[in-house]
Amino acid sequence: MFLPLYDGAPMRFLRRPVVNYALIALNILVFLAMSQGLLGDTDRLDLALGAIPAVMFDHSTLAKGLALVPEPATLLTSLFVHANLAHISGNMLFLWVFGDNVEDAMGSVRYLAFYLLCGMAGALMYCVADTTSEAPLIGASGAISGVVAAYLILYPRMKVFGLVLNILPLRLPAIWCMGAWIVVQIISALGNDQSGVGFWAHVGGLGCGALLTPFLHRPAAPLFSSREA
Repeated sequence: MFLPLYDGAPMRFLRRPVVNYALIALNILVFLAMSQGLLGDTDRLDLALGAIPAVMFDHSTLAKGLALVPEPATLLTSLFVHANLAHISGNMLFLWVFGDNVEDAMGSVRYLAFYLLCGMAGALMYCVADTTSEAPLIGASGAISGVVAAYLILYPRMKVFGLVLNILPLRLPAIWCMGAWIVVQIISALGNDQSGVGFWAHVGGLGCGALLTPFLHRPAAPLFSSREA
């Protein structure tokens, strides 16, 4: 596994990736509010705001008074709920490293739409993969997987500094390190991994990101750029 820490890719079109900053801030604020009990019972919120396949496909229902939003809306609300500090830290680190350059290549409005669509596609894929599951999906992983797919399509040769196996510091081309990460997500999903990670959400986000990127990038930010950093 590869933990990205820094890519060093300069911004070309935007002064600051304000949407990426805002998404990170919103996720952190929601996590802090939930962890401190400011929004109510955390387990209840996970069920109320998470995407639950069995509820989505009418195989089950939430207890009376538990639902806070219509079930289809949980494809969106689930993106801003995280289980613990490790969960949100990993997701926000990926978003910090890769999101700024994807926003730069797309523009802020299109990037926001891209992020939300990838996240909802990931949540929907998770639900479709096992329509009877009662395990709620929470977290921004589907959206971030879409961001990773976009980054890889836009900047495959950009070198990313990170930790291989979370230990060994190396600087590797994105096509190697994040390409390997993508392969692991797909294999884990197909292998019915029982770790509790929503790998099908990752696969759905990756697929959506790969499909949308060619339509949403700026013409001046070409696909498969030969730039290195």
